[in-house]
This record gives sequence, structure tokens and C-alpha cells, in this order.
Amino acid sequence: MGIGGSILLIVIGAILTFALNVQLGAVNLDLVGWIMMAAGLLGLIITTYIWSSRRRTVVSEGPAGYRRVEERTDPYEPM
Repeated sequence: MGIGGSILLIVIGAILTFALNVQLGAVNLDLVGWIMMAAGLLGLIITTYIWSSRRRTVVSEGPAGYRRVEERTDPYEPM
């Protein structure tokens, strides 16, 4: 689940919880909305953590034309 999916879950959950006033027998839409908002928030936190831990290759120029290469791999990038 990405950032967009997480935000979508939060929005749909908020609509179910706060905007709708419908009774569906045994289904409590308020509880379903709260669960969807919690799942969206958890997905957003996990996605943010994964994206912040990505690494990239850094090339820096040193003195006299020497190049220093630091390779950092992305755990989700195919090799």
C-alpha cells in the first residue's frame, strides 16, 4: 500500500464514520470507518518508514580528480 492508498483508506473511513448516518442491520459503519482509518494511518506510517530508509549511489569528487563512490542499495530495486 502506498501513500495514495493509505490516504484513500483514511478518507473513506472518515466518510463512513462522520458523514453517513445509515443503519445496515448487524454492520456498524462507524466501527468499519474507524478500522479503515486506523489501517490507513498504519499504512502511511509504514510507507513513510520504508521510503525514508531507501539509499542511493553517491559519487563525490576528491582532490586531484580522484572519485569516491559509495554504493547504497535499494532493498526493493531489482538487481
